[in-house]
Amino acid sequence: MSSSDSTPRSYRLHESYSALPTLSSPLLVVMLQGWIDASSAAHAAMTRLIDVSGATTLVTFDADEYLDFRARRPTMELREGINTRLDWPSTEIMLGHDINGKELLLLTGHEPDSKWNQFATTVGELATTLGVRKMIGLGAYPFATPHTRAVNLSCTSPSSDAIVGLPYVRSSVDVPAGIEAVLEHVLTGRGIPSVGIWAQVPHYATTMPYPAATVALLGAVCDTGGISLDVSAVRADASAHRERLDTLVASNPEHAQLLSQLESAYDAAHQRDDSTADIPSGDELAAQFEAYLRDQRRD
Repeated sequence: MSSSDSTPRSYRLHESYSALPTLSSPLLVVMLQGWIDASSAAHAAMTRLIDVSGATTLVTFDADEYLDFRARRPTMELREGINTRLDWPSTEIMLGHDINGKELLLLTGHEPDSKWNQFATTVGELATTLGVRKMIGLGAYPFATPHTRAVNLSCTSPSSDAIVGLPYVRSSVDVPAGIEAVLEHVLTGRGIPSVGIWAQVPHYATTMPYPAATVALLGAVCDTGGISLDVSAVRADASAHRERLDTLVASNPEHAQLLSQLESAYDAAHQRDDSTADIPSGDELAAQFEAYLRDQRRD
């Protein structure tokens, strides 16, 4: 870090680096565990990004500085009574490449438990030094939507310029924020366009993986971030999962009817169906579906 940096150096470079590398306008993707992530769809997207990009650790943040180990305890590896090792929670930036060789930075791991402003400032300084051209944050939240419809995405950003033209839902609501929202503001203030992209996951599917939402998020990273990735494996998972859900619902006429009503409500909300008479609310339908699928989960 240069002498002009105002933030304490609360990170360390991986041992394979003696200094921060010179990169060519990398994309920064952020997904830190600890806030809303229905079905762990965003975490699955980050895991896939790490895998397909061949990402390796560039920077590790000081866990003693940012994480509360009573809330995120290390895992003890115990073998025949021998405490062989401790696996500590961490937060790090990884460096990978898309299929065309474009550089990709991945901020992954655990959301800080403290010193959010310091953490965000440090990330902002690193992003500036590394020449980041855009930041994309990933998340997922439960929504009254049927699994038989395409996954909708919503977006957030401090800058209207950053989301102009994006084909995503733009909501108006007051909700608690995660660290990703703080990073949006800090990086935007440094002239780095920053967008949060959120997948809407069916209420009744949030207790299980929902790869369709992961596919949607990965597609948004490619489309919005200007990179190319192989997501064929996740698409296959999404197709198989859709078939399982279809089978579960079809096996119960009552729930097949409820799904039809939820589809009608969804279509009406998206101006594809003007008839909403006698349709239960999305929350009511979702609660019934969730209870049913929870009972069937072991199958």
